[in-house]
Amino acid sequence: MIKRYRFSLLTLLFISVQFSAQMLEKSTSLNQQGAMELAKEANNQAQKLDRKVSIAVLNNAGVVLLLLKGDQVGPHNTEASRKKAYTSFSTQTATWDLMFKAANSKDAKNLNTMQDLLLLGGGMPVFKDGDLVGSLGISGGGSGENDHNISKRAVETLGFKVSK
Repeated sequence: MIKRYRFSLLTLLFISVQFSAQMLEKSTSLNQQGAMELAKEANNQAQKLDRKVSIAVLNNAGVVLLLLKGDQVGPHNTEASRKKAYTSFSTQTATWDLMFKAANSKDAKNLNTMQDLLLLGGGMPVFKDGDLVGSLGISGGGSGENDHNISKRAVETLGFKVSK
């Protein structure tokens, strides 16, 4: 009787685990190594423009993996890079594009009033195989357009996509 009970309990456990696995999507996320590679490539791209930048990298849950203040870059840029990364993660849109969309839409103009969103160029979602795996935020590159180009090139150089 005990053997049957143990077998039934194990069978139920196995079925439960299999059922719950079917209810979960494949999880892909940037990790610490990926964050460091993105930061390195962002610095490479900034150097091509003779700039130093602050960098933020978030994972697929919107959690900060890396936050770096650029040498001789104003301290406000560190928080700006985090907010740009968060904004692009949250909206799954490059902040440069979002800035223009919001400016041209009366319904979206108030997005800039949300505390953690920052509608300035430099935030870039990071996609791999159609999945949002994280985001990159750049600030301090001299303009929103420079920040945008630095983040876009860093993401694409490492083989990621900036949209689904």
